[in-house]
Amino acid sequence: MSYQSGRHFLQIPGPTNVPDRILRAIDRPTIDHRGPEFISLTKGLLRDIRGIFKTESRVVIITGSGTGAWEAALVNTLVAGDRVLMHETGQFSTLWRNLAERLGLSPDYIEGDWRHGADAARIEAALAEDKAHAIKAVCVVHNDTATGITSNVQNVRKAMDAVGHPALLLVDTISSLGSIDYKHDEWGVDVTVGGSQKGLMLPPGLSFNAISDKALAASESGGMTRSYWDWNDMIAANEGGSFPFTPATNMLYGLREAIDMLNEEGLDNVFARHVRHGEAARRAVTAWGLELQCLNPDEFSNALTAIRVPEGNSADALRKAVLENFDMSLGSGLGKVADKVFRIGHLGDFNDLTLTGALCGVEMGLGLAGIPHSTGGVAAAMDYLAAKRQSS
Repeated sequence: MSYQSGRHFLQIPGPTNVPDRILRAIDRPTIDHRGPEFISLTKGLLRDIRGIFKTESRVVIITGSGTGAWEAALVNTLVAGDRVLMHETGQFSTLWRNLAERLGLSPDYIEGDWRHGADAARIEAALAEDKAHAIKAVCVVHNDTATGITSNVQNVRKAMDAVGHPALLLVDTISSLGSIDYKHDEWGVDVTVGGSQKGLMLPPGLSFNAISDKALAASESGGMTRSYWDWNDMIAANEGGSFPFTPATNMLYGLREAIDMLNEEGLDNVFARHVRHGEAARRAVTAWGLELQCLNPDEFSNALTAIRVPEGNSADALRKAVLENFDMSLGSGLGKVADKVFRIGHLGDFNDLTLTGALCGVEMGLGLAGIPHSTGGVAAAMDYLAAKRQSS
């Protein structure tokens, strides 16, 4: 391949662009992971990461991908044969269900159409029928990046409380943590799963479990056979500022910088920025005459926009044209929407000009790929962004 000048536009919904401050933080000499400097780093991280989850509960930092944190949430709180209630919202809810099945759990899977979020009324009805309380956990993906859908976790908790069901509430925030407002404590979540490579602006490699007292009690009295994923080993080591295994030391330097950057901007400002960019992207889609994958405006994701191409057209052909001509990577359609959907990621280290540049690439790519559309999407987004700037 010949050299392409300029920056590569990484507009997938994760991993996201890693800002220079974090790259520089990671690019430091490795230190003794049992020495006093590292102990100080660890204790500060374990204290401050709680603010990102909006929790006073424990958070464990796992060296591993978000899939590892999924598994940790399940094996610490459940035993083989337990029923778990899960709601289909896209590819990632499906993958979590598949993982649960491989662990020997018995998922009750509420089928969805990949165009709507988790339906609290259907969850409530399923729990109301479970008079024996055989369902031990409800698992929900907060923001499903395959479909651009953000489910209302607070409504799920209200549904559980309405029928007095004692199941644990487990929530995946891998693509929403640090991008979309999330309240572990206020929403009554028992285990929150997070990952490093999206709103936290880090490379892949770290994941998280925020753990309620109820979930911790379940892990102490039961759970599956486990070793690497064991919360209790992790928490015991964390008390002294260390880990029960060799951690990803340099990634923790990056996490320290990421937390500082989010707090410097202010979490409310971070979330408002993502709201602004989500709305601007959707206005571009409307102007193009294309259709969003998500149908419910209350569930539009502000971390990414998933867009359907007209019937008979190929989303992958569009992505290929954009990559080859403009050096920009767009997210592919996954699972049931493969080649039907392309996705624009607008989360993490992102600003108005980055968004408009990405939308320019999409609008030009639509023409090159021969996909029927109207022009003016970029202009619509620019008008909205300019108006928001003037009003603020």
